[in-house]
Amino acid sequence: MNVGIIGLGLIGGSMAKSIKLRTEHRVYGYDVQESVLRRAQLVNAIDGVLDEKTLPSCDLFLLALYPEQIKACLKTYADVFPDGAMVVDCGGIKADICKVGFALAATRKWIFCGGHPMAGIEKSGFASARQSLFTKATMILAPPLGQVDPALMTRLVELKAFFKSIGFGRINIVTAETHDRIIAYTSQLAHVVSSAYVKSPTAMNHAGFSAGSFKDMTRVATLVPEMWAQLFLQNRKPLLEELDGLMERLAQYRDAIAQNDRTRLEALLAEGRDMKAQVDAKELATLEKLEQ
Repeated sequence: MNVGIIGLGLIGGSMAKSIKLRTEHRVYGYDVQESVLRRAQLVNAIDGVLDEKTLPSCDLFLLALYPEQIKACLKTYADVFPDGAMVVDCGGIKADICKVGFALAATRKWIFCGGHPMAGIEKSGFASARQSLFTKATMILAPPLGQVDPALMTRLVELKAFFKSIGFGRINIVTAETHDRIIAYTSQLAHVVSSAYVKSPTAMNHAGFSAGSFKDMTRVATLVPEMWAQLFLQNRKPLLEELDGLMERLAQYRDAIAQNDRTRLEALLAEGRDMKAQVDAKELATLEKLEQ
């Protein structure tokens, strides 16, 4: 089939490279930067430019842009996407994007499904895109659940097979709201904490005094501010709930230390250790169940 990719940054570029490496599909790409388009063609990441000539022939579109750009793209191309095409976004939030995508698709003959490839590195842009980025990663799909539509079910099966074919190890199907609630904790909160943590004046003197924990805590502070600000603000409620909860828990540790309360501090640390063990055990059980 023909795949159109709008946005050839880290995610879109890696999608293009993975598709070309692992499948026989043709890939047409578009990026606002002409230099990126030229480079993508030069390294054979795309077969050609996605334009008014190639767009009508595409069966699947992947929108690999920032959240606000994804919504604008959906509105711009709503009457241009060909009948029967599947449109999937690759944004880091789902409810806000899916609301727009579902509404537009409902009055057209193309199908929209929210998507989020759970893979990435602390670098951005096509230059950082890699064929192996999605190997064994999880792809989250957020279709308009609740609709008993045989055509949609068929296309979801096709989508799962497609993403498996380019390296993804698992496909999770959830509602957009469930995705945003969980991602506020697993991804967005971690980025906020990392960004705040590295701002300590002590960070400038860490050389020779840090091991793996400092690197782990600060890795995702190397982010793209424009994109992550959009993600945070468009998922405000779940993220604020996670931030409030974290600050309450941090206050417990602070109080125990300030009060020189060793017993309380040991109890708090033991709770964290035990919770980590429970989280790991549940993740292992889930993985084993999915592999059966």
